[in-house]
Amino acid sequence: MPSLRSTDRLRALGRGRRPRALSVALATLLPLVGVVALGWNAAALMTLYWFELGITSLWALVRALFAGRPSEIERDGLIVGPLAQRRAGLSIPWTGVEIRVSSLLVLPIAAPILAAVWAVVGALTVGVVADGGLSADALDTVTLAVIAVFVGEAATTLVEYFGRGEYRDHSAQTAIQGVFARGAAIFLGALFTVTIVAASTLEGDTPISALDPDAIGLPLLLGIVAVKFAFDLAGLYGDRLAAFDESSALDLGFSYDPPAAESVDGSTAEPVEAVRQPGRARLAGASATLVRHPGLWYLAALPALVGVLFAIGGDRGTAAALAAVAVALPLGLAALDRELRYGLVEYRAADGALVARDRLFGVVLWRVEPWDETDLRVERGRLDRRLGTETVVIELRDDEHRIPGLADPEPVLDVFDRRPDRPDGPDRPDE
Repeated sequence: MPSLRSTDRLRALGRGRRPRALSVALATLLPLVGVVALGWNAAALMTLYWFELGITSLWALVRALFAGRPSEIERDGLIVGPLAQRRAGLSIPWTGVEIRVSSLLVLPIAAPILAAVWAVVGALTVGVVADGGLSADALDTVTLAVIAVFVGEAATTLVEYFGRGEYRDHSAQTAIQGVFARGAAIFLGALFTVTIVAASTLEGDTPISALDPDAIGLPLLLGIVAVKFAFDLAGLYGDRLAAFDESSALDLGFSYDPPAAESVDGSTAEPVEAVRQPGRARLAGASATLVRHPGLWYLAALPALVGVLFAIGGDRGTAAALAAVAVALPLGLAALDRELRYGLVEYRAADGALVARDRLFGVVLWRVEPWDETDLRVERGRLDRRLGTETVVIELRDDEHRIPGLADPEPVLDVFDRRPDRPDGPDRPDE
């Protein structure tokens, strides 16, 4: 019988829910053995759960990094908006996995949030019961349990997430969602137990840190394990719980479906007529971005204020340099956003369709067929009038594409059957 390749073995192991179920069983069995057989107190149990939360957060970030679907990021966001529209990614050789640009935009926000959650949960659980309550023997067994949890989570991620191809169904946001449920389970279970025991054992104004970890008896410790196990099971079989009749479903607002894995057809046959923004529109476009994002000027406040202090002190050279920074910082960010949105995009008119192609990553941003548009118009804002350009607006059923700063919009307009509206009137604000 021929041997299976390593990737095929991983897929075979990853069928069904067995890897994740084994991980949940391990995460429940270890504290259960510790509490019942090894005599763990609340300090040991909370320490294990706290480290488990940190390990889960770490592997969640790994899964988010390699998520196969684009992340949901507002298109109007400064710089991150146009970057998220690029469906590009860095392919990992011999794996079929890639790191998406949109995932890289989510991680700098997700990582500090998860770190903050881990710290807060630790301060309000382990910080209350672990002071002097963790013996040397318990510390050794907890350390071994933490190592086992780390190995189990790593194996589950490798076999189920990558081997089974589960990463294709996740975006960076959905890859980290389960961490917050685990954090809530640990925090709520521990906080409830500590509060009940503190109310019955502490007197007067005694601080909660004086709570004796050994005062929390076996029944309450088993209750914490049971609550944690219930949350883990809900995460494991959450899709089955949501699969019953939707007419009787209770929407609690926690569901989130990642964006669909879009595949925009950018193929065009010859001849292709490509339209780009002229140089003058690309240079002057930053002013339009400053109109849409006036808050950029707040970034100039700090260097400007420091520059004033240097000017009062007589250091005019440093003051002038800081003044230049105060002007260049918002202008530079606005110019970068404008360049990513429009300057590095070319519009290809061919095969009766209009295709927007990014020249930075070489990917297709969107494609519009003549029958897709619901309205077509040409606008001339104040910037267009000064530059001698025009802005084409293509309205769709649930979206809109703006192509500003075109010196000759006719190749774009010729794609569509209808002639555009060219309203006369006062200048529109630039967008």
